[in-house]
Amino acid sequence: MVTAIINVRVFDGEDVADATSVIVDGQLITSVGGAVPEGATVMDGAGATLLPGLIDSHVHTDLDGLRTALAFGVTTELEMQGHWSAKKRREIAARDDVADLRTSGMGVTRRGGHPSEYVTASGSLLIRLVYPLLPSVRTPAQAKRFVARQVANGADYIKVFIEDGSTIGYPGLPVVEQPVLLAAIEAAHEHGLLAIAHVSTANGASRAIASGVDGLAHLFLDAPTPGIIEAIASAGAFVVPTLVTLSSAFGNAPAGLAADPRVRGRLSPAWLDSLGRSMNVYPQGDLAVSSACVRELRDAGVDILAGSDVSEPLPMLGGLAHGASLHHELQLLVEAGLSPVEALRSATSVPARRFSLPDRGRIVPGARADLLLVDGDPTSTISDTLSTRAVWRRGVRQPAG
Repeated sequence: MVTAIINVRVFDGEDVADATSVIVDGQLITSVGGAVPEGATVMDGAGATLLPGLIDSHVHTDLDGLRTALAFGVTTELEMQGHWSAKKRREIAARDDVADLRTSGMGVTRRGGHPSEYVTASGSLLIRLVYPLLPSVRTPAQAKRFVARQVANGADYIKVFIEDGSTIGYPGLPVVEQPVLLAAIEAAHEHGLLAIAHVSTANGASRAIASGVDGLAHLFLDAPTPGIIEAIASAGAFVVPTLVTLSSAFGNAPAGLAADPRVRGRLSPAWLDSLGRSMNVYPQGDLAVSSACVRELRDAGVDILAGSDVSEPLPMLGGLAHGASLHHELQLLVEAGLSPVEALRSATSVPARRFSLPDRGRIVPGARADLLLVDGDPTSTISDTLSTRAVWRRGVRQPAG
């Protein structure tokens, strides 16, 4: 089936394109601009902007999360800790009614270390049953074997945890020792995979960067330490700030987002309830300080990737919802000082490049037809990303919802 989207503003993942039409044939984009093929299904995009399907660079997800994300035009979720069988991964790859998935598998952590403190509160029986059975690491040799198991299970990148709990309400959590951390990062690189660090403090971020990680899955909640911005830039690492999570940790509930009719109509009551709350685990945090760090990182040439860290609709993880929170993250990135175009790149072409996903994140011939059509112009008004007119995953238009 050939579809022609015409009379539309096209943000191609990098900039606004000169073309005002995009042709899709089956699963792929075949033309940006040019004549409409005879017999094509024509969709008039007047007054709208066509974007690449969005990429959330930090989630913890399940089928419900993937389905909800897709309703918001998030066509790919990058999971930063989770357990998926090879069979489930194949099923998701073959479906067009849920977002696509990439995952780290399980992360490298100590026995009793983060995120084990959340297990008993999880609403997922699978998580409560599986976590106690998962191996932790105490030695470099164990770390290398652990990484190898994640790779054998289909991990797309490797996650390491550097979390002492001091900024998330669980002070005193055991943290992996330096030789173990170095062994895990080295093993990831030996397998040709990125090593991505969970951190929540500036000291943890400094340790991660000095140890050779490729990216930070969070911005630190506390104030930056001297030289940290320059160290991240010099290392060529990327940062997923997850400002939505930091804001919630600081006690800010996104009430306006939860009340937005563009959001309410696409979330279940459980997700709406969770979205209207906040974690409030680090009330001394300051979003203005975090926002300034994002600006400094951008000015230093660090790649910024949009991510939410959404997982389950639990009160202790409040302020987040699949799909909706990525749009909120884009708004917070713009409030932090990124231009709307820079924010849009952070959810399209930049994560596609950093995570080696060359088939998505751009509207170019040959790319997957993962597309989001929104009313208005998010390249000037970022909140227009929520004004969904249509979503396609691999060329399949999703039912209006």
